[in-house]
Amino acid sequence: MTITLDSLEPALSVRQILTLERVLAGEPEVVAGASHLDRPVRWVHVAEAADVGVMLTGGEMVLTTGVLLAGDKDKQAEYVRSLHRAEAAAVVLGLGRAFPAAPDVMRRAAERCGLPMVVLHRPFPFAELTEEVQSRLVRRKFAAVSLSEAVRTELTALITAGAPLQRLLDEVARHSACPVVVTNLAHRVLGTAGERPAVDDVLRDWERIARQAGGTEGDGWIRAELGGRGERWGRIVLCGYRGDTATGRLLADRAAEALVLHRMLGGGAACSWEEQSAQSLLTDLVSGVVPARQLLPRARAAGLPVNRRTFVPLVVRDGDPARLERLLRLLGLPGLVAELADGATAVLLSLPRDQDAGALAEHFATRLRTETGPDHTVVAAAEPRAAWDDVPTGLREAQHVADAVADSSGVLDLPPVVRLKDVHLRGLIRLLRDDPHVQSFAERELDGLLRETDEDLLSVLRTYLATGRNKSRTAQLHHVSRPALYRRLESIQVRLGVDLDDFEQAASVHIALLAHDAQQQ
Repeated sequence: MTITLDSLEPALSVRQILTLERVLAGEPEVVAGASHLDRPVRWVHVAEAADVGVMLTGGEMVLTTGVLLAGDKDKQAEYVRSLHRAEAAAVVLGLGRAFPAAPDVMRRAAERCGLPMVVLHRPFPFAELTEEVQSRLVRRKFAAVSLSEAVRTELTALITAGAPLQRLLDEVARHSACPVVVTNLAHRVLGTAGERPAVDDVLRDWERIARQAGGTEGDGWIRAELGGRGERWGRIVLCGYRGDTATGRLLADRAAEALVLHRMLGGGAACSWEEQSAQSLLTDLVSGVVPARQLLPRARAAGLPVNRRTFVPLVVRDGDPARLERLLRLLGLPGLVAELADGATAVLLSLPRDQDAGALAEHFATRLRTETGPDHTVVAAAEPRAAWDDVPTGLREAQHVADAVADSSGVLDLPPVVRLKDVHLRGLIRLLRDDPHVQSFAERELDGLLRETDEDLLSVLRTYLATGRNKSRTAQLHHVSRPALYRRLESIQVRLGVDLDDFEQAASVHIALLAHDAQQQ
């Protein structure tokens, strides 16, 4: 994408020029083309020649006294038509020297052409107007060049420092002072920036707004295409930009350049931005920092169906997000996938209410475990939620279940989908792990093993208790003979001062070990 100096030149509109103090002194009156006063004025040109149109390149405001047009109506009409053909911005006629009032022929011709025609009722030195407007245009021109370089420098520095997409968008929003939205070609939102209430207002009915604003720029909606090598893959939109259109286009173009460079240097595809968008949304949902109701516009704009749906929150341990995305598409299940911390990936399914949410979640988990192996993937689920406001609680519940079984997938026989009822005591301990009383209890009960940090004996104890004190199964899992296992169990009992054949003592040690393991994660 190349931006020339001409494209950086913000213009004044005819309307803005007519409000200048020096112009007001001439008592301007718009006599034709009043609906076209927002035309940009690229330059101001003083000309009395009847064939001035051949000297213009477009966008000029032409100032004249009409001395060469007086008494010839044909010349008057042709003068206006030539300005129209040259795409002049407006014509300003100073009254008094040739015309006491606006000539009807010129006024009617200007109205037909849609050319703004202004008359000045008081004598007015044209030099003052040209000086005022030209100096303003030059200042705006160099301010635009300065802004262009400042934006380019700042965004390039962020890219060089490895900043994420969100950081770049925040910088663009700071310069434009309006919501900024990045979408793919299907209008799915990949990223946003700006004041949160204003962004939410834009996203609330995003698809309709985006398609409606997709044709022409208006009301401050300014777009720039994202792509390269002849291929478009997205766009950036300034939503409700309040500055002049030329500066807005400049900002949008500079932002687009940076985003394309960001993608190229990152080596990723546009879909990676979709993953970042989903990650931001689901992370905010899990954290609960932002109320779910405020996140609804973002979910809808991200392409998640939200009306009359059943939501199934899942958390997958050791699941590849790209694999999960492909599986959702293969099974035709609408949803979002986002990688969370500690090897967990959140999956939020959005299903029609007439479908069996539990059965579909089971089918998804079974297919996933078939691909990855039952010992490598844990799919934890919360109960389906019928209301969007309940989704954050559901995601936290699924995350809690996944955490509770994180260290037991090789010991316990788990169903394809693990729910809260499947984690039993392990789940309760996980919730209480930060309680100082529980911490003290765990240290006291396991002191004999923790003091010498014998991980081998701790591992044997962990397996023995997790298998319901099944000696054969424990020996098999640790690849030792039964006599060797008996010696280790005896050593454990001596160090802890307990009898593991006693149910209550074994249960106490088991709870302490669960608490100890939960505290280590």
